[in-house]
Amino acid sequence: MSKTEEEKGPAALKEKGNNLFKAGDLQGALCCYTKALTLSDNRQETAVLYRNRSACYLKLEDYSKAETDASKSLETDPSDVKARFRRAQAFQKLGRFDQAFLDVQKCAQLEPKNQAFQELLRQLGAQIHQKSIQLNSTDARVQQMFSLLLDASVKDSDRQKAAQNLVVLSREDAGAEQIFRNDGVKLIHQLLQSKQEDVVLSALRTLVGLCTEHQSRTMAIVNELGMEQLCTVMGLGRPTVSLATCHLLQVMFDALTQGMTREIRGKEEAILPEPSKEIRSMFRHLLEMMPASNVSGPGRDNAINLLVKQVPRKSVKNPDNSLTLWVIDQGLKKILEVAASVPELSEGPALTENSHMSCSVLLTKLYDDLQSDKQRENFNKLCEDYVRQHFNQTGLNGKLRAIQTVSVLLQGPSDVGNQTLEMSGMMDAVISLCASEDVIHQQVAVEALIHAAGKAKRASFITANGVTLLKDLYKKSENDRIRVRALVGLCKLGSAGGTDFSMKQFAEGSTLKLSKQCRKWLCNESLPPTSRRWSVEGLAYLTFDADVKEDLVEDKTALQAMFELAKSEDKTVLFAVGSTLVNCTNSYEVEKPDPQMLELAKYAKQHVPEEHPKDAASYVNKRLIKLLEAGVVSALVCMVKNESPALTEACRECIARVFLALVERQEDRGTVVAHGGGKALIPLASENTDAGKVKAAQALSKITITSNPEIAFPGERIYEVVRPLVSLLNLHCTLLQNFEALMALTNLAGISERLRQKIIKEKAVPKIEGYMFEEHDLVRAAATECMCNLILSTEVQKLFLSTGSDRLKLLVLYCGEDDERLRKAAAGTLAMLTAEQPELCAHIITTTTHWLEILQALLLSEISDLRHRGAVIIFNMMQAERSLAETLIESEVLEILSVLAKGKQVEPEPASKVAQNCLDKAIAYGIIKNREEREELQENYA
Repeated sequence: MSKTEEEKGPAALKEKGNNLFKAGDLQGALCCYTKALTLSDNRQETAVLYRNRSACYLKLEDYSKAETDASKSLETDPSDVKARFRRAQAFQKLGRFDQAFLDVQKCAQLEPKNQAFQELLRQLGAQIHQKSIQLNSTDARVQQMFSLLLDASVKDSDRQKAAQNLVVLSREDAGAEQIFRNDGVKLIHQLLQSKQEDVVLSALRTLVGLCTEHQSRTMAIVNELGMEQLCTVMGLGRPTVSLATCHLLQVMFDALTQGMTREIRGKEEAILPEPSKEIRSMFRHLLEMMPASNVSGPGRDNAINLLVKQVPRKSVKNPDNSLTLWVIDQGLKKILEVAASVPELSEGPALTENSHMSCSVLLTKLYDDLQSDKQRENFNKLCEDYVRQHFNQTGLNGKLRAIQTVSVLLQGPSDVGNQTLEMSGMMDAVISLCASEDVIHQQVAVEALIHAAGKAKRASFITANGVTLLKDLYKKSENDRIRVRALVGLCKLGSAGGTDFSMKQFAEGSTLKLSKQCRKWLCNESLPPTSRRWSVEGLAYLTFDADVKEDLVEDKTALQAMFELAKSEDKTVLFAVGSTLVNCTNSYEVEKPDPQMLELAKYAKQHVPEEHPKDAASYVNKRLIKLLEAGVVSALVCMVKNESPALTEACRECIARVFLALVERQEDRGTVVAHGGGKALIPLASENTDAGKVKAAQALSKITITSNPEIAFPGERIYEVVRPLVSLLNLHCTLLQNFEALMALTNLAGISERLRQKIIKEKAVPKIEGYMFEEHDLVRAAATECMCNLILSTEVQKLFLSTGSDRLKLLVLYCGEDDERLRKAAAGTLAMLTAEQPELCAHIITTTTHWLEILQALLLSEISDLRHRGAVIIFNMMQAERSLAETLIESEVLEILSVLAKGKQVEPEPASKVAQNCLDKAIAYGIIKNREEREELQENYA
């Protein structure tokens, strides 16, 4: 907003807003009206401004704000028909048909002949009638289901059917409202007591329908049923019931937390109580489930899963982490009770194979959410005090629980785990218990030793002190569980050099021997899944060595065994599988050192990392083919579907990296899509680390470029691809990622208007325009091609009509560039634009003094497509205005058109027909006298 306009006052701002509104610049108009409202002190003028701003909100589909502004306008002037009509339109879109009808009825009374009022009255009458029928029908169906469910004499099969029908009704807005109003929650409370699993599941699913995206109903249900009841069902029920309850609580959390951040609409417009009390109550009950002895393992895992999803993370928009601090204060010790549990010991809560991993993820999330050194020191102290309390107890059980807690911390917030490991006597106890004759003691200690070797400093200490011990355990132990864990410890220590070929901890060939044994364990189906999972853990470390990668991909049986394990119920294997695949595909980040710095390092006799010869691109491509043949895509798809906390962001990033490597070769993309890879990539592009989101989005762009998007992403899924692609139009992304995103968006924009609108809604157009100025030829051309397809939308066309814009000038200039691809894209855009918006034709001659030379060059091009597009532009200009036709015909364009119109006798090209149309137009205008004269011209210029 310019200072001059502000000095002129609200009247000038209102006038500018009106002009912008007419030109289609709704955001600009909105800005003007809003600024004018802050300056205006005239009530009548303010009413008009509110009315005008309401019109903007209606166009922008923000109906709640449109209704608010129209109401404010009517407060000042109740007789304002325009404001009342706009409020009626907003009410209609908000589903408040009765109020809309009253408003438009009053409008019709004031202006009986207004057709718009009469049409809206007809629409609302039909909508009110339809809603009445629906409500009456729904009410009858709800009452029927209630009577069947409450009647003890009804057959069990009929009651189950009624319960299922209730679920279907709850998914409809009208049905959910009727169930709730007819005391349905009390009935559902009774159904939850049923001993029939199907009935309980139906009750839970009905509650999901009632709570989904409805804050007020959710608050009422939480208060009426009570969290204690729901946690009991989740903790004591069978796995399916427990999972269904977990899903219900997730829906409740979403409804309550979204209600705190989004604007309430429709029936919930009344001021609601703050839901934070209910949220804290839900957290408290979930935390109380942690150490409870009467809670099942799956129930406890579901409680941890909910906490993992709901503990808020700090962000720029919402830096408040008070809820996290509250969870730590109220429940950290309860969470550590789960971490300290050794399943083989009689004491402690019941666990599943996933419980410790889930606990590690939750502790990591809590720790990462802390914002100051003081908060982190408090977290460290609480963990250290808990470990010390158990470690100092008499007897081995306390020490085992302390070591087990340290193991979980090392897998989670590793800084805290390392600090507790350095407590006096802790490492000695671990080494000592590794030599114990008790298998449980050995298992706990060896696992702690493996997790302790995470850092180079710790690894070197254990290499010096623990390798002999691990080797003895591996060779001499008679228990497979101990042997496989000792093997993983050796694998981890053997890979301490990472991908650096020159840094090997063990003798040449040792890693291959370890790998062979890991594969042997992995393929042994007689072993329990836990032991086989540890063998994958070993491979995750050993595959830093390219020799091991080559051996593994050649062993199809081992690969398929690993993939089957990834699909199993043991989710703790997910990260190990992901890491192994990242190593095999070389999809990790490799920073290539600066050559000058490399020479300096060699001169200073510093260590210089070396790449293994088998990590060359040719070897990597062969490995990718082997993985695809073994079924890697279906395994990755199953991994993405998991709802376990073990599917961490780090794990998601691994999967995204592998997918990107798999679609690198164009010929492999069809295989990835056929096995569901396209669908799996969409959530990876939204729920991931920052690097993982970019990798997943780039993989999506590669698929969209070379595959039919409607087949790769069928149905509504295709619209979900747009946002990840737009996210790649970012300065932080590489030019290759920018280019691929533009190519993919070009394909999508050419499919349908709805997809173009989705791209526009994601605010991609300004970004695409920015890349049209990029220095790189390919990126600039790709951006122009994308704009060529987007120009089919009227909204984008109008951007070129706005005054003070150089958009049209840029297109004209690009039509004269040397780059063939860029010229084709620019000329195609200009041809469509001048056809759809004829008023732009007159502006072409004002863009540059070379406009005529550029158009003539298109007509004279050796490339058929360019000649055709140039001819279409000329025809559009001639058709738009007679004066433009005269200017063109008076130039050498006439000669060129005459030659083009004559064309080839055998196969006339498209440009010939358009050139003839141009000459016909000139005859119609009287610029060329008749057809004979035209034919004579053609003969002369042939």
